[in-house]
Amino acid sequence: MPETSTSRPASTILLLRDGTKADGKGRGEVEIFMMVRHHQIEFNSGALVFPGGSVDAGDQEIVKRSDLYSGGEALSEADRGFRIAAMRETFEESGILLARTKGSNTPIDAKRAGEIADAHRVALNEHKISFLSILADNGLQLALDTLVPYAHWITPEGMPKRFDTWFFLAAAPPDQLGAHDGRESTDSIWLSAREAVEGGESGRFKLPFPTTRNLIRLAKQPNVKAALEHAKGMSIVTVMPVMTKTETGRQLRIPREAGYDGEVFEVGPVG
Repeated sequence: MPETSTSRPASTILLLRDGTKADGKGRGEVEIFMMVRHHQIEFNSGALVFPGGSVDAGDQEIVKRSDLYSGGEALSEADRGFRIAAMRETFEESGILLARTKGSNTPIDAKRAGEIADAHRVALNEHKISFLSILADNGLQLALDTLVPYAHWITPEGMPKRFDTWFFLAAAPPDQLGAHDGRESTDSIWLSAREAVEGGESGRFKLPFPTTRNLIRLAKQPNVKAALEHAKGMSIVTVMPVMTKTETGRQLRIPREAGYDGEVFEVGPVG
């Protein structure tokens, strides 16, 4: 049997905002910020995904600097690392910054976040500056308490590249609209969970299986506040799908108690 590769710690954020109805009157569906990954990226190339990525050594350095984050006092070092990585990757990939000025309880405003992104985002993506330096030099603290754990997925055994991924929900900071980086992602969009799932079914979007399941679950929530409250009350069950080949393609089995309205899913032909 082939040797099972080790899963890398990773995290991702579902950034949420309340949409408006088509006629502009009243609240519409919850919208999520999503990006299309570059077709030359090795993992999930061309897929519509949430911003996120692997936990790296720089994130662990920030974990050791308690002056660079707030709201994480009750978290373990590992949990802080997952949240910090999610926030760094989100800033790298979208420019959205979930942070506060030191000593403040309110998020930095969109203008300030935009100035920081304009000044440092390209250099950060080119590894010419660290996220730690950006936070320290600008007197910022990551707002760890703005993230709410939503799901925990581990790539099936037998896959060549495996991730141990935490999914978090967060209300998008007011007026921080986000924009793809043109490197790892080639497009970005705010859309409802329903639109994303329908796009996956029609072929408009390529959606990874965990992304689809989490979008379907999120689509049940009427607004951002309800989605966050629902997530806070959830018991998160780790999901590591068991994959088998069938005559028509692949079948994935996940724990029913994970809350994805099912246990066995057909996921199409082997590619």
